[in-house]
Amino acid sequence: MNALKRIFPALALAACAALLAGCITLLPDEEPAQLYRFDGDIQPAAASQAAPFAVARLGGSFVQAAANDRILTMTGSRAAYVAGSRWVSPASVLFNEALSRAFDADAGPARLLTRGDFSKADYVLRVDVTQFEAQYNQGPKAAPEIVVTMRATLTGPDRVLAGSRNFETRVRAGDNRVTAIVAAYDQAVGQALGELVAWTNARGV
Repeated sequence: MNALKRIFPALALAACAALLAGCITLLPDEEPAQLYRFDGDIQPAAASQAAPFAVARLGGSFVQAAANDRILTMTGSRAAYVAGSRWVSPASVLFNEALSRAFDADAGPARLLTRGDFSKADYVLRVDVTQFEAQYNQGPKAAPEIVVTMRATLTGPDRVLAGSRNFETRVRAGDNRVTAIVAAYDQAVGQALGELVAWTNARGV
């Protein structure tokens, strides 16, 4: 009898485990998200004869709703994220990487410091990204317009303001498809950063 008492609970546990395993296998597999990135296709400017100067990028912010790895869209005042698609890294990280590449690719005098002794910088650059979204401003089925807005502030080592400017770039996607939207993001970022680098070059001369 004692042996039977020990066997029955063990059989019951085994049966429950089998049922749970069966339930798990019946759950549908989750479709993996498609991953995208933007690089900011920068067109290098002509080489400058001006003396080079060092710029340290310190501080800055990125609009919170778009800073993650989701692709933000706006239809009027309604925000949504593109289903099944994500950035390969948070948008704020991809933007910072694109900004560094933009300065590296440009032949102007401004040289962005990404490491080392920032106290040796001639200027300090702050960039705040205030909009980074796909706007459906021609209807929910039409191709959206990518909007990138940011504010740049440049100060000298003595904290004297050397200049500040608002930037806005708008690029209409070629189609209402994710690949076309991502391509428009890439173009918009490239245009915005190209203008930022050119402005920094001019302010520092």
